[in-house]
Amino acid sequence: MTSNLINSIPTVDFVLAALTDGMQLLAILVAALMGMGLVKVFDYLRKRDADKEAAQIIERAELEAKSLRKEAAIEAKELALQEKDRLERENNEIRNTLHERERHLDKQEDAITQRSDQLLKQEKMVENNQRRLVEKLDDATRRQKELDDLLNLERQTMHQLSGLSPQEAEDRLLKRLEQELSREQGALILKHEKQLAETCDKKAKELLITSVQRFAAAHTAEATTSTVDIPNDEMKGRIIGREGRNIRALEKATGVDVIIDDTPGVVIVSAFDPVRREIARISLNKLIADGRIHPTRIEELVAETEKEIEGEIRKHGEEAMQEAQVFGLHNRVIDLLGRLKYRTSYSQNVLRHSIEVAFITGMLAEEMGMDGELARRAGLLHDIGKAADHDLEGGHPKIGADLLKRYGEVPEVVHAALGHHDDIRPDMPYTVLCAAADACSASRPGARRETLDRYIKRMQELESIATGFSGVRQAFAIQAGREVRVIASSSDTTDESSAKICRDIAKAFEEQLTYPGEIKVTLIRETRVTEIAH
Repeated sequence: MTSNLINSIPTVDFVLAALTDGMQLLAILVAALMGMGLVKVFDYLRKRDADKEAAQIIERAELEAKSLRKEAAIEAKELALQEKDRLERENNEIRNTLHERERHLDKQEDAITQRSDQLLKQEKMVENNQRRLVEKLDDATRRQKELDDLLNLERQTMHQLSGLSPQEAEDRLLKRLEQELSREQGALILKHEKQLAETCDKKAKELLITSVQRFAAAHTAEATTSTVDIPNDEMKGRIIGREGRNIRALEKATGVDVIIDDTPGVVIVSAFDPVRREIARISLNKLIADGRIHPTRIEELVAETEKEIEGEIRKHGEEAMQEAQVFGLHNRVIDLLGRLKYRTSYSQNVLRHSIEVAFITGMLAEEMGMDGELARRAGLLHDIGKAADHDLEGGHPKIGADLLKRYGEVPEVVHAALGHHDDIRPDMPYTVLCAAADACSASRPGARRETLDRYIKRMQELESIATGFSGVRQAFAIQAGREVRVIASSSDTTDESSAKICRDIAKAFEEQLTYPGEIKVTLIRETRVTEIAH
C-alpha cells in the first residue's frame, strides 16, 4: 500500500504539470479568441466608418453631379440663346441683303427698260435718217450727173472760144491751182508755227511751275563764315606768337591768310579755297579751346582737322547722293560733291543748289517722258566744277565736264555740266532741262541773299561800263549778271573792231568790278533792212 502510494506520487506531479500546461493553453486560447474578437470589432468599426465615408462621398458626388447638370443645362440654354441670336442676326443680314439686291435689280430692270425704249426710238430715228439719206444721195447723184453734163458742155464751149486744147487748158488750170495752194500753204505753215510756239511756251511754263512746286526746298541757304570768335584780346597775342611764329605756322599749314586787326573779339580767316578756310577756322577754334598754341601743336591740330574734314566731305557727298537718288558715282566725284558743301554762290550753298537742280531736272524729264534718273544725275553734277575751280584754270562748266569725262560719266551728264550756262550749243535735251532747272533754283525767292538795291546797282554797273565804249548802242545784263549782251552799231563798227570792243569790255569788267565766277560778254552786230508796203 505504502509502496503503491509511493509509486503514485509521480502521477500526481504529472497531473499537476498537465494541469499547468492546460491552463497555459487555455490562457493562450482565450487570448487568441479575445484577439480575434478585437480584430473583428476593429474590422467592423473600420467597415462602418468606411461605409459612412463612402455614403458621404456618394452623397457629395450626387450633389456635385446635380450642380454640374444644372450648370450644363444653364450653359446649354445660354449657348442656345446665343446661337438663336446669331442665327437671327444672320437671317436679318441675309434678308436685308436680299432686299437690297432686289431693289438694285428693280433699278437695273427699270434702267434696262428705259434704255430699251431709247434704243427703239433711236432705231426708228436711224431708219428715218437712212431713208432721208438714200433720198438725198439719189438727188445728189442726179444733180452730180447734171453738173457733169453742164461742165462738159461748158468745157467744150470754153475750148471752142479760147482755141486751147484740153491738155493745155488742164495744164494752165493746174498751174494756177498750184500757185494758189502754195500761197495758202505758206499762210497755214506760219499760222501753225505761231500756234505751236505759243503751245510750246505755255507747256514749258506749266512744266517748270509744276516741277518747282513739287520740290519743297528751303528758300534761304546757309552761308559759311570766315570769322573766329576769341574770348579776349590777350588771345590775339598768343595766336600771333613770339615774333609771329604761331600765325606763320598756321598760315603755312592751312594755306590761308589770318587777319588780326583792332576789331575786338574777332579773328578773320581769308582764303579763296572754302575747304582750306573751313579747316583753318575749325583748327583755330580747337587751338583757342585747347590753350596750347605753338607751331608743333598747330601742325598736329591742322592734320587732325584735315582728316576730319575729309571724312565730313565724303559723308556730305554720300548723303547728297542718297538724297538725290543718284547711285554708282566714282569715289573722287563723291568727294568733289561733298566739297560743294563748303562753297557758296551769292550766299547760296552750292551743294543744296545742286540737289535742288537734280530734283527739278528729274521732275521735268519725267513730265516729258524722259529718263528721270539720268536727268537727276545730270542736275546733281552740273556744278561739280566749282569744287575744283580754285585748283584748275578755266570756268567751272569746262572744269566740271573734264572731270566727269575723266571719271567715266555718260555723255549726257558731261554735256549738261559743260552747257548749262549756254556756253555751247545744247545738242542734248538733258542739257536744256538742266539749264532751266539751274535758272529756277538760282532765281527762287530767297535762294540768294543779295539785296535788291545791290543787285540793281551791279546790273547797272555792268551795262554802264559796256555802253561807255564807242560803237555800242545798247547793253543788257542777263542771267543774274553772268552774261552781258552788247548790241553794236553796224554803221559805226566793223567785224574786226567788234571783236576788239568785246575783248575790251571783258577786260574792263575784270579791272573795275569784283564778282564771283565768270561774266560772259556777247557782242551782236547786224544789219537790218526794213521796208513797208502801203
